[in-house]
Amino acid sequence: MSIPKYNEIMPNVLRYLAEHGEQKFRELEQPLAIEFGLSDDEIAQEYDSGNGTVFLDRISWALSYLTNSGLTERPRRGVYKITDTAQKFLDKSSEEIQQFVKAQMALRTAEQKAIKIEQGFDDDRTELLPTSNQTPQEMLNTAYKSIRQSTYDQIIDTVLSKTPSEFEGLVVKLLERMGYGGEVKNAGTVTQASNDGGIDGIIKEDILGLGKIHIQAKRYARSNTVGREEVQKFVGALAVAQSNKGVFITTSSYSAGAIAYAESLNGTTNLVLINGEQLAKYMYDYSLGMQTKQHIEIKEMDSDFWDGMQNDSKIS
Repeated sequence: MSIPKYNEIMPNVLRYLAEHGEQKFRELEQPLAIEFGLSDDEIAQEYDSGNGTVFLDRISWALSYLTNSGLTERPRRGVYKITDTAQKFLDKSSEEIQQFVKAQMALRTAEQKAIKIEQGFDDDRTELLPTSNQTPQEMLNTAYKSIRQSTYDQIIDTVLSKTPSEFEGLVVKLLERMGYGGEVKNAGTVTQASNDGGIDGIIKEDILGLGKIHIQAKRYARSNTVGREEVQKFVGALAVAQSNKGVFITTSSYSAGAIAYAESLNGTTNLVLINGEQLAKYMYDYSLGMQTKQHIEIKEMDSDFWDGMQNDSKIS
C-alpha cells in the first residue's frame, strides 16, 4: 500500500469527523493510517528535503483545503469538525470532493481579491489551488529534487572537463571534507602518477599514519562502466600496500559483476564503491566546490506558544 494523496484522504477525514466529532489534527494520523493500511515505515516516511513526514503533511493539507472550502471548520486552534455543508459529501468520491473544493477556493480567492481592490489595496497573495494530487509541500519537494538533480549533472559535467590528476586531488579533498583523516593535518595525499601502484590517493586516519584509507579514482565518461576486473586489480593493489580499507570512486557506474565482487569480500577487505551519482551527491551535501545560492525559510505555528494561551469559549 502506498501513502494516499491528500485528495484521497479527504473523504476519509470527513467520514471520521462525522462519526467521532471534533478531533485534533495529530489525533487523525493513527486512525487514518489504519484505514489505509499503512505500515509504521510508511507513517514515518519523510520528504527527501527533511521537511516533515509525508502522510501527516497530506492530512494537514487535506484539512486545510476542506476548511478553506467550508466542509470543515476549526472551533479552536488545531481542532477540526465537519460543517453542515459537509453532510451531503460523506458518500462522495475524492474526485467529486476535490472539484467542489477547487471551485469554492477559486470563488473565495476572487472575492477576497475584489474586496482588496475595492479598498484600494494590492493583493499579491498566491493561493495554491488543489489543481493536482500534490500538496504545496510536495510541489516544493519535487522542485527541490529537480534542482538538486540538475546540479548533480552539472557537477559531473564539470569534473569530466578537468584532468585525471585534478580528479584525483578532488576525491582526496572530498574524503577529507567528509571527515576522514579527522584532525590529522594534511591527512590526504595524491600519489605520484608514475609510481602509484594502482593507488591514486591516501588518507591517514591517525597522526602516526598507522591507519590508512587507499583511493582509486577513475574519471570515466558516463557511458563507461567499471567492471569486475578493475575492482579486482584495486583489491590486489590494497593487498600489496598491506591495507584493508579502500574506496573506489568513478564518475560513471559499476557493472553488476563489480558490485557483486565487492560485496563478496566479506570484511576481509573493506571496500566502498562510489559511482558518479553518489559522487555528485556527496560533493553537493558536503559543499565541495559549491556555494549556497538561496535560502528559503518556511515557518509554522509554534504549538507550545499558542497552546499556553487561554481560549475564548464565547467566540462565535
